[in-house]
Amino acid sequence: MTDFVIAGARVFDGEDVLGVVDVAVADGKIESVGGHGRPEGVAVVDGAGATLLPGLIDAHTHTDEGALRQALTFGITTELDMLSIPDRMVPLRRLTAESNALADVRSPSVGLTHPDGHPHQLRKGEGDPPWPTATTVAEVPAFVEGRIAEGADYIKVLVEDGHVFGSDPLLPTLAPELVAATVAESHARGKMVLAHVMTRQTVEQVVDAGVDGLTHLFFDRPHTDALVEKIAAAGMLVIPTLTVIASITGEPAGEQLAKDPRVRAKMTPEWVDSLAGAFAASPRENFGYALDTLAALKAAGVDLLAGTDAAHLGAPGMAHGASLHDELRLLMRGGFTEVEALRAATSVPARRFGLDDRGRIRPGLRADLTLVGGDPTTTIGATLDVRRVWRGGEEADLG
Repeated sequence: MTDFVIAGARVFDGEDVLGVVDVAVADGKIESVGGHGRPEGVAVVDGAGATLLPGLIDAHTHTDEGALRQALTFGITTELDMLSIPDRMVPLRRLTAESNALADVRSPSVGLTHPDGHPHQLRKGEGDPPWPTATTVAEVPAFVEGRIAEGADYIKVLVEDGHVFGSDPLLPTLAPELVAATVAESHARGKMVLAHVMTRQTVEQVVDAGVDGLTHLFFDRPHTDALVEKIAAAGMLVIPTLTVIASITGEPAGEQLAKDPRVRAKMTPEWVDSLAGAFAASPRENFGYALDTLAALKAAGVDLLAGTDAAHLGAPGMAHGASLHDELRLLMRGGFTEVEALRAATSVPARRFGLDDRGRIRPGLRADLTLVGGDPTTTIGATLDVRRVWRGGEEADLG
């Protein structure tokens, strides 16, 4: 592992813009920020005209080895997986712990859903084994214990009837008492509970059950001030996932992103085609509901985390790595400044998920770093100009 100094770059430390300062890395960690003098014989990385960011964090994905490798080339050094098959995720977690050639990952393992509910209708042909579940309150403790035994970092519940995806007939949903029991059991075990919900009614249900966060905005109807205030008062986090909402409502965000040469150069034609697609299952106007809700949550002081819902090849409108950069742009359509958008992909998810060793550029933290051309603190699109990426102080091969 090589020690080095990144010199001449503007530094955004995950919370604030520090200006042009040196950042020294030793033994895979940040040794100093803005120190005086450079150790003799240490390699110097020329950051002139560039901006150094903490490694970016995508707070909502469904991932695998190839996806984590692709994400790293776009400057994403950590993905927060939001539902996975344990037979695949457990060995993947071991691999990311041994190799800095992939983005790191955290996961809830399998989420609790109705045995015939979402997302089974979207995963036909994915080769999933039977999913563990709980159909009674008495079965919830075993479900939670099983996920913790698989290494779950947090617990996921899914309350979704599928109508935003155009399901006909509607899907059976998880009973409210099962959500409440999962929250109680998980909290007793020291685990957060995150809820997949996309409608105003289901958000009301899971907020009342005491979940810690929402993995999507709701967008079937306009928000109410009372619901926004309830979310804020509960101290919940929200991962808007405007990227997937754009796909569901036919907003052409993925199609436009797929045309960017900075994206096309790093992805296979199959991934580019998938990114350019869309679910287009809900009215286009509903994307406006999502933006309005985002602005209201922001004004209420809710912690908002950048996440994409990037999944497997063929899930249209999202792609690992690339889509997080567009998510930042979409956040700005909901009233974010550039700096606020960057915080949503660095320090805020690190703080809310207890990742105390990353998300900021501070002495003693992991050297998860992304160097981009230009100044994304004033022009958010500059984040896609990825020049160099380090995970744990080891430089990634950008291809």
